[in-house]
Amino acid sequence: MAEESFQEKTEPATTKRREEARRKGQVARSLDMNSAFVLMFGLLLLFASGDLLLNGLASATRDYLGHASAFSMDMDGLRQIVLDVVLRSLLILAPVAGGLTVVGAVVSYAQVGPMWSVEAMQPKFTKLNPLTGIKKVVVSRRALVEVGKNIAKAGIVGIIAYAALNGVIEQSVTLMDTDSTGIFSFMASASVAVGLKTGVAFLAIALLDFLYQRFEYEKSLKMTKEEVREESKELEGDPLIRGRMRTIQRKIAYKRMMVDVPRADVVVTNPTHLAIALKYDSEKMSAPHVVAKGAGYIAEKIKSIAREHGVPIIEDKPLARALYKSVEVGDEIPEKLFQAVAQVLAYIYRLRSMHTRFEMN
Repeated sequence: MAEESFQEKTEPATTKRREEARRKGQVARSLDMNSAFVLMFGLLLLFASGDLLLNGLASATRDYLGHASAFSMDMDGLRQIVLDVVLRSLLILAPVAGGLTVVGAVVSYAQVGPMWSVEAMQPKFTKLNPLTGIKKVVVSRRALVEVGKNIAKAGIVGIIAYAALNGVIEQSVTLMDTDSTGIFSFMASASVAVGLKTGVAFLAIALLDFLYQRFEYEKSLKMTKEEVREESKELEGDPLIRGRMRTIQRKIAYKRMMVDVPRADVVVTNPTHLAIALKYDSEKMSAPHVVAKGAGYIAEKIKSIAREHGVPIIEDKPLARALYKSVEVGDEIPEKLFQAVAQVLAYIYRLRSMHTRFEMN
């Protein structure tokens, strides 16, 4: 056991291991990917629907300021005003919020596919242990990587945002001779431009983070050779037990065959190594069935039982070999052997008919 605990995890994860991890909610997912796409699409939605949002907010502001004298200033009146403002603001912002929700859901689905993990949502009180949390932060290699990644991410995005803002500041000098509409228009377009440049950088970082998360996920799922063997035993059973079960099954099949031999119509042999017992009932069967077959000792046993019960034994080497190779016990004979088997059965029926007439005479 001591040696097993130090085995390296070099084997790729099995299907069972992956299914168990997914059931626990363990998947390769980058939260930065969701944030990057939400940021990018949020800016695009604001750019596309900015006029509608501004007009809606301006209209709401005019309505409230224009009717300010009609509002009641008691607690009920103020409560109603606040409720109206919140509901109207939500209605104005609903298209953008709905669009961002759809984008977030699509990106999550693209990363992990359909997943509903009840086990992942169950509360785990071990997570409340502060010592466990400190250990993960201080000792965990993954935590150190996350800290370094966040620092690098903030630095890269910050540099790009600073460069984009520098360009905007240089252009803002021309706003001194511009009216308020031009100033607001410039601020909106500049904000979108800076946001898009920052978003593109954030998206590139998110793609790298997704690849890293996939690498870490695959690494965490790797198994030792012993784990693979143990899982194989769980799925397929212990080899010794499987061998014992196969032996028992063969014995049961052997006994069943020997019980069916006395009811056979004929036994075809080659003549020393193979024996195949055939049964045909025109009222119940569409074609003759093999009720027993065997080679060597089993073939001799089939012939011995056939002799004891008066079942005819016919020597036909080609037919015996063909039946032994192509037909399992309990199956119908294939169409290509119909004629050969029919000739054998016809010969047996003629012998029985002649024997019956002889006894009657």
